[in-house]
Order: sequence, then C-alpha cells, then structure tokens
Amino acid sequence: MTRNYGETANQKALQLIQKLLFATGSVVLLVLIALGRREAVIVGAAVVLTLAATLFASWAWGFTINRVSLFALIFSIGILVDDAIVVVENIHRHQQLFPHKSLGEIIPSAVDEVGGPTILATFTVIAALLPMAFVSGLMGPYMSPIPINASMGMLISLAVAFVVTPWMALHWMKESSGSSATGYHGHQGPPLWISRFFAALFYPFTRSSRSLFYRVLLAMAVLALIAVSVWLPIRGSVVLKMLPFDNKSEFQVVVDMPDGTRLEKTDAFLKEMALVLTQLPEVQDIQVYAGLSAPINFNGLVRQYNLRQAPHLGDLQVNLVDKSMREQKSHAIAVQARPLVQAVAARHSARVKVVEVPPGPPVLSPVVAEIYGPSDEGRRELAQAVRGLLEVTPGMVDIDDSTVDPSPKKILVIDRRKASLMGVSQQEIVSVLRTGLSGESAAYLHDATKYPAAVSLRLPEARQENLNALLALTVRTSQREARPLSEFVTVVDAQREQVRYRKDLVPVTYVVADVAGENDSPLYGLAQARLQLAELQGPDGQPIAEYFISQPKDTYRNYSLKWDGESQITYETFRDMGAAYAVGLVLIYLLVVAQFGSYLIPVIIMAPIPLTIIGVMPGHAMLGSQFTATSMIGMIALAGIIVRNSILLVDFIHLQLEQGVSLKDAVEASAATRAQPIVLTALAAMTGALFILDDPIFNGLAISLIFGILVSTVLTLLVIPLLVYSTHAEPDTSIT
Repeated sequence: MTRNYGETANQKALQLIQKLLFATGSVVLLVLIALGRREAVIVGAAVVLTLAATLFASWAWGFTINRVSLFALIFSIGILVDDAIVVVENIHRHQQLFPHKSLGEIIPSAVDEVGGPTILATFTVIAALLPMAFVSGLMGPYMSPIPINASMGMLISLAVAFVVTPWMALHWMKESSGSSATGYHGHQGPPLWISRFFAALFYPFTRSSRSLFYRVLLAMAVLALIAVSVWLPIRGSVVLKMLPFDNKSEFQVVVDMPDGTRLEKTDAFLKEMALVLTQLPEVQDIQVYAGLSAPINFNGLVRQYNLRQAPHLGDLQVNLVDKSMREQKSHAIAVQARPLVQAVAARHSARVKVVEVPPGPPVLSPVVAEIYGPSDEGRRELAQAVRGLLEVTPGMVDIDDSTVDPSPKKILVIDRRKASLMGVSQQEIVSVLRTGLSGESAAYLHDATKYPAAVSLRLPEARQENLNALLALTVRTSQREARPLSEFVTVVDAQREQVRYRKDLVPVTYVVADVAGENDSPLYGLAQARLQLAELQGPDGQPIAEYFISQPKDTYRNYSLKWDGESQITYETFRDMGAAYAVGLVLIYLLVVAQFGSYLIPVIIMAPIPLTIIGVMPGHAMLGSQFTATSMIGMIALAGIIVRNSILLVDFIHLQLEQGVSLKDAVEASAATRAQPIVLTALAAMTGALFILDDPIFNGLAISLIFGILVSTVLTLLVIPLLVYSTHAEPDTSIT
C-alpha cells in the first residue's frame, strides 16, 4: 500500500516562512494606516534588517531553521517592531508639535525623549523571556529557541531603532509644514479628539466629587474579573494540558489477541478491523502488521511498540488523507475510530488501543500508575485492583498493564536416557517438532524460473494445535525403526512466565491508560481516578502510599503507587516555567527600581501583569482551546510586553510633572499622548500572533498574546495613570 507521509519538512518550513512574511507585511500596513507612507517604509526596513540580523545571530548560536525557531520569529514580530514604531511615532509626533523645525533638529530630541523608557522596556521584555531558556526537563531544550531568538532580536531591534531608524528618518521622512497641534488645555500634544476622549474617560476618577468611590469601584471590578478568570480553569471551562494533539497524518491501532492465538487468526482479525476502519472517509489506506510491529516511529521509540513481536500481537498503521482534504483533525478521527475497533475487539476477546503520535512528552502513556512492593505476586494483585478501578473511571480508555495473563504452557521434556539407548539424538527430536510446526524444505521445484520454489513439509494447520498429532510424528532409531515422539517426550503442564520490569533497578509493575471524551487532559482524568482509589489497600491490608513527584523510597517493605506519565511532565514543565516567570518578575522589578530610584513606582508599573489573565483565560474559554505549555509562554511574554506600556506612561507623567504640569493634567495627557504608540505596538504584536493561531501546538501562545494584549492594553491606559494619581497625596508634586 502507498504510505501517506503528509507534508514534508521543507513544505512546512516554506509555509512558516510565508507566514513570517505576511506578518511583517501586516505590521508595516498598520504603520502605513496610522502614521503614513514614509514612516511605514522606515519601519518595514527596520523590521527586515532586524529579522536578517536575528537569523544570522540564531545561526551563529547554533539553531537551525525549524518549526520552533520559525514560530519564535513569527511570534516575536510584534515585539521586534516595537522599538522602531516608538521611535518613528515620536519623531512623527514632534514634527506635528514643531512644524517649523528641521528633521535634523527634531530627531535628537525626539529619540532622546523615548530613549530611556524604550531601553528599559526592551530589557524588561528580555528579563521576562530569557529565564525560560534555563528551564530544565523536556520542554527546556524544545522551547529554548523562543526566548533566545526573541531576546537576541530585541537587542538587535534596539540597536536598529537608535542607530539605523533615525538615519532613515532623516533621509526618508518628509519635512513637515503647517501649524502645531494643540492638545489638552492648550498644551502641545495629541489630536484634540483623543485628548477630549481621555479627559471624559478620566473625569469620574480624578475630577468628580465622588472620584474616590469610582476608583474603588473600578478596583473591585478589576479584582472580580481576575477572580472569574482564575475560576475558569478550576471549574474546567479552560482545560489545563501539557500540549494539545497535533494534526497528524496517521494513527495506530495496537492489538493484543488472547495468548496462544495463532498468527493466521491474528492476521484475519486485523484485516476485519481494517475493513471496519475504512468506513471513515478520512482514511486513505491501512497497513496491517500481524505478529510484528509497524516500522519504528515516535511511539515505537518511546513506548517500545517496536519490540512487540509475537503471534498474538498486531498493529494497524492508519494513514489519513492530506490535511487540506479533510475537515476534521487527526485527534477527532482517532476518537471516532475507537468505538469502531472496540466493537470488533469485543467479539474476539481482544484488547485494542488507539494510539496517536504524542505532541511532545515522551511518556509510556498519558496516565501511568507505577506499582511498587515487596513481592511480585503482591504487585500483580495491586495492579489488577488499580486497573479495575480505572476501568470504572469516566473518561478512562485503553487501560492495560504490564502483567502477562495467566495461561497454560506445555513443556516437552526429552527422556535423554531412553533416547540415547535407542540411538535417537535430541537434535533429531527437536528437528521433527520444528518440521511439524514451522515446516522444512524437503525439495525444490524447478519450473524454469530463476529461483526454484521450496517444497515445504509440515503438519496441516488444523492439526498443528493438537499436541497428540504432533507427538505422533516419528523418528528413526539406530535400528531404523520408526518410533513416535511420544515415546521419548514427556508433557509437563506449566504456567507462562511473567515479564519482570524494573525502574532505577527497583521492581515495578505498570498500569497504563489514556483519557478520551470532552476533556482529554490526563490531569482531570487522574483527579477522578484518585477518587476511586481513595479506599484502596495493599495486599498486606495496609493503605498504600501515594506519590506524585518523587519516587518511593521504601519499596521492599511497603506497597506504594507512583503516578507518572503526562501528569508528571506537566507538573515539571509548569513548575519550571512558573519559576522562570517569577525570576523574570524579580528582574523586571530590579530594572525599574534602578531606572526610577523608587520602590513604589515598580509596583505601579508591574500592576497590569495580573490583568493579562483577564484576557488569557476567557480567550481560551471563548475559543474552546486548552491552556498548554505554549499558552504559559505567551503569558510570560505578556509580562514584559505590558510592562513596556506602563513604563511609557509613567515616564511621560514624570516628564510632564518636571515641566510643571499638574498631576491631573499629566495623568490625562499621558494616556492621550502615549495611546497611539501603545495601541500601535499592541496591534503589531497581536497581528504577529494571529498568523500562528491555526497551528495546533502554538495555538495557546497565540491566544494568550492576542486576548492578553487586547484586554491588558485597554486596562493599562486607564489603570496605570489612575494608580499614579491615587498613590500621591500631594497631587502636584513629582512622583520621584
């Protein structure tokens, strides 16, 4: 059959490069609409130069052009363009303020005005992202191109914004003409409609008689929104998962027939199951492997399926049509296939597992229970009890364990003394037995072909299962007499041996399961399973010890259960990324303290960070997406992006107060003046994220950025100025 490999690596890389170009063009289009044609050309040239330098730096670092590194560049497009946008927008604004000055006079002061906050804002984004590069475990090396490429790109974009962008502005921007713009209360500033809008917006909070009440009401509303957002994953509206299923071009059906099943019966069963699966319109072809495993893939490597070789074992490799020719993703198709194959398996007392290619974590199964204890029999008994409880847990499917089902075994013991006396060698007896079962080439048929066909001699298939028929075969004694094998062989009844597993040299028995249904996250399936296991006791009558993140220590005296699988990887990943998040917040705080020389201002500047969750969690809930490790990366990046906006606002208030403007006017003017660059950079970041929204793996990152930036940007323009206003008893004094 023809194997469908789906998209090649080169095709995927070309598609991602196209997305990168589209994202860049979209950002330039935003600048064109907001500022003008010449400004858009300058920003576009700065972005292209930054991307080229970042790609060179990435190559020098040792990264290859792969899916993750390209996604890192696409996601960071909005971040890389921020510096150039802020500089060009401020030059454009100064042209409007000082129309009679030349560009040579305007550019130094315009760049100097945003230089300090831009440098600080750039380093805060780097401080938020870079600690992720030191995350250990499985996700660290996998996701390291994102923080490293983005951090290198931020440094390069900062250099381009301060060195190349002013030079391009001097030569490419058009000299302004006309009268200066007049803003709030006659001060030079943003367009009049923007000033009036923010004056009306801030009036209830700063100038009305009940301003304190309205500010408290706003704070309570924001806290309520945060609480609701946090509650969404707790109640299950947003599912927490390590990584979502990717849209692959294949899945497997792993089959275990009853022990002792002949290869021919296994093959017939697999073909019957393959015929049932062809009912799915998305199935292109199916490869049947009876008695052996499919060619090694990720599952074969991680879950050791490539070692499955026995007559009662089988494997179906189900290949799907191309992604462009089907509406459903591979995970939805696999979910539909499970009841079909289970119905066939129930008629033959077989066990089947529908196995998809894992999106990332190399684990034995999504849910793994490791059973430890002093005796083999006790571990098997406890494993069967755990398996029985998992089978009645809602959502648990494909439940199996590492024990071997009890089955009789016949051992043929040769009477060496009698065989020796009658001149029959043990080799002859074994050779006759092998001939009866496997066959032996007795002659060759020469039919004028290049290779003669072997004439195989063996028992008929119907008689091979009859031990008496096998032992009726004869051997020649030294007297040339034909004697049946039953005279030289004694049949001894026995039981099939158990396979012994060890982890870190400690005997262990595994119970594995998968989770399916509306909620396919192993975390929630494990939580429900633990409710079933609450009253479970070991074979010794004692309660079993339960472990989640560490291995049991006393395994030779007590029975214990260690939960492993995707839940363990999820815990380690979110733990390490949470630690990186905390380190990033500390670094941001220290950077802002060093810049403003105050311990209060950094708290105000970092206050919008919790606001990002108001957008992130409801965004995942609205789109029905799971909160994954890539979603967490988006939240970490949001911390640096949103602090950047706060710095621009607080720094402008600082400048206004130094010029003698009252605190109320400075607060309103900061939002009105910095709204355009803040909104423009936010739209740029959201546009970059929009192009990775359709990717199954990085979908969470895109949702976090789009909804997090949208909500937090809107709230930041209101909350940060009000926090500055509320924290100063003397309204007209400097905030430093």
